[in-house]
Amino acid sequence: MTALPLIAEPRDRRRTPTPRHLADLDMSARRDAVVALGEPAFRANQLSKHYFDRLVDPSAPDVAEQLTDIPAAARSRLAAELLPVLATPVRRMTADAGATHKTLWRLTDGALVESVAMGYPDRVTVCVSSQAGCGMACPFCATGQGGLTRNLSTGEIVEQVVAAARLAASGGLAGSPQRLSRVVFMGMGEPLANYNRVITAVRRITEPSPTGLGLSQRHVTVSTVGLVPAIRRLTDEEMNVTLAVSLHAPDDELRDELVPVNNRWKVAEVLDAAWDYASRTGRRVSIEYAMIRDVNDQPWRADLLGRLLSDRLAHVNLIPLNPTPGSRWDASPKPVEQEFVRRLRSAGVPTTVRDTRGREIDGACGQLAAAEVGE
Repeated sequence: MTALPLIAEPRDRRRTPTPRHLADLDMSARRDAVVALGEPAFRANQLSKHYFDRLVDPSAPDVAEQLTDIPAAARSRLAAELLPVLATPVRRMTADAGATHKTLWRLTDGALVESVAMGYPDRVTVCVSSQAGCGMACPFCATGQGGLTRNLSTGEIVEQVVAAARLAASGGLAGSPQRLSRVVFMGMGEPLANYNRVITAVRRITEPSPTGLGLSQRHVTVSTVGLVPAIRRLTDEEMNVTLAVSLHAPDDELRDELVPVNNRWKVAEVLDAAWDYASRTGRRVSIEYAMIRDVNDQPWRADLLGRLLSDRLAHVNLIPLNPTPGSRWDASPKPVEQEFVRRLRSAGVPTTVRDTRGREIDGACGQLAAAEVGE
């Protein structure tokens, strides 16, 4: 099999450039931008506070009027240049008695991405996309079957997070706090294939106000299917985010099929890079494992996974598969899942089963986008 590139090429690179957004820029660059627009540099701080603290929505018809500490003559120009609309909701669906909100966004060039905000009694989490589509081609994943359209800009990633913060602040997630607390990069795309923009987005959402949203790095999870050079690069960043490895099989024979990038970087190489990350950061690695009926759920695979992870700084997150329409892949029966959990725990590996949110609203990543394209 031909070796996969570290970053898959989008299908069509002829597109309208994504508008510049203040979230794309560090504070120094924001100050330069407002000075170039004929305004004093401190306007960058004011705009940043409106976006990251007051959670101003750039798509609101009165967005300029909301910038009340900026002279009226400058508001519209600054909003247009540094707070452009990057994403427009196409569909919004709710589940779990209003505690789960899934949004399908259309970006300025027509690309479609999804995010999911999930409210719990003690926290609010948002799952965001890093790419429109995905080039990793995992056969059981709706996004992977659609291919890669393009990488998202930093601003497009951050806007998904800020939109969830707005939703929480408005009380829109039933029974949950009114403050966003956690971000997981587990939506559409392979985050580490869009490395620079994802890492910059992580910095934006964790930098203190007015530069960013002020979340804790420890409450950010970055997922990967196992791009080993990118994992090692992330290790050198000296960040405190949680690394999640989408393993899905403990043996190379099956993982070559389920996660095609395994043809380039085998299970042992991926886990070695993950253990180096855990050693450097002291953070436990999350091993993501989708339970697929009669494919990867055999007891012997649980035992093999247990041997690979025993005495490591790792936690297994078993994911009941949310089947996509027409797919040959299905979720493991509950007794099989329970036996898998039992065997892992017997091997001394902390294991949980992911809370299944949003099944009735096409909760699996990529399902809404696929439906929209089909229509």
